[in-house]
Amino acid sequence: MTGYIHQLPDWPNLGWDGPRIIDPLAQLRLRQGRLLGKMDALGLSERAEAELQARTQDVVKSSEIEGEILNPDQVRSSIARRLGMDAAAIDPVDRRVEGVVDMALEATKNYGEPLTKDRLCRWHQGLFPDSPWIKVGAWRDDARGPMQVVSGRHHVHYEAPPAARLEGEMSAFFEGVNGSRDVDPILKAGIAHLWFVTIHPFDDGNGRIARVIADWALARSENSSRRYYSMSAQIRQERQDYYEILERTQKGTLEITDWLLWFLGCLDRAIAGTESSLAVVLKRDQFWREHGHLVRNKRQRKVLNLLLGGEFIGRLTSSKWAKLAKCSQDSATRDIQELVEGGVLVKEGAGGRSTHYSLSPRAWPHGSR
Repeated sequence: MTGYIHQLPDWPNLGWDGPRIIDPLAQLRLRQGRLLGKMDALGLSERAEAELQARTQDVVKSSEIEGEILNPDQVRSSIARRLGMDAAAIDPVDRRVEGVVDMALEATKNYGEPLTKDRLCRWHQGLFPDSPWIKVGAWRDDARGPMQVVSGRHHVHYEAPPAARLEGEMSAFFEGVNGSRDVDPILKAGIAHLWFVTIHPFDDGNGRIARVIADWALARSENSSRRYYSMSAQIRQERQDYYEILERTQKGTLEITDWLLWFLGCLDRAIAGTESSLAVVLKRDQFWREHGHLVRNKRQRKVLNLLLGGEFIGRLTSSKWAKLAKCSQDSATRDIQELVEGGVLVKEGAGGRSTHYSLSPRAWPHGSR
């Protein structure tokens, strides 16, 4: 085995080219701050729903990167319960789902706490609650040979440090990621991700734990346990590039500028994607702030939320309103008329059965959905 960065004499003294990093980092910081500012302006329920959406994506996509498919409904239900949100009733959640969710939420909820061996081993136990095939909740021992990342017909992409080095390697890792106050926390997220997955201390689950460690560091960078974007979901989209830049970096030098530039770019794209997906959430929040006083009952709120969320299919008629709101035709007609008079809905069609209604451009401007 030759040519891996953990074999170099100065490992793990990683370095990077500051001038090449400074502009992408500044642009990312700006985008990160802009997103957090938008989220702070939202109502509590909208913020909670945005966080639930991002966290669900994060857990599901991080597992997908490793080829494990989790039930999204179970993941969402498990996260919602832990965040204290109402969630639709669902069958008992798989223990693997519970373990992954526990790890993801604990990492960011307690972002102020340092990483330790005990903490990481608890995460690992949650990932593999009943596995007889691997050493769970402890560093690997290499009893079955060296730890290798392999594809195809035994094509070795990477070989990790031998198990005998793990205590020393992880002690240096903990000292580095818990300290180093002079390193920007976002850069530390990228460094910690690479450093941990290079050591590969567990028999399995190293990629997922590395991504959770990055989320822990990003939460520290924002001084907040709330998550509104998913780095893992973006990595899933760029999976091939992710593996290629990891392999090149682990077979390169201790100068990791290219890895950090890729990491910053991927994170920037993750936040940009969240800004797009949150456009409807932000607009809906604006709608309720400006027009909520015109809504007089729960039936109106329910149907309007369907319209605002893009979940309504077809044309809105009084008959559809009655079915959606579970009310009489007369009540539906009154509800609609009140909103027409308030300028929230507009009447369309020539009358009779062709009559239908839509959101007023004044209430929901065109191009905002």
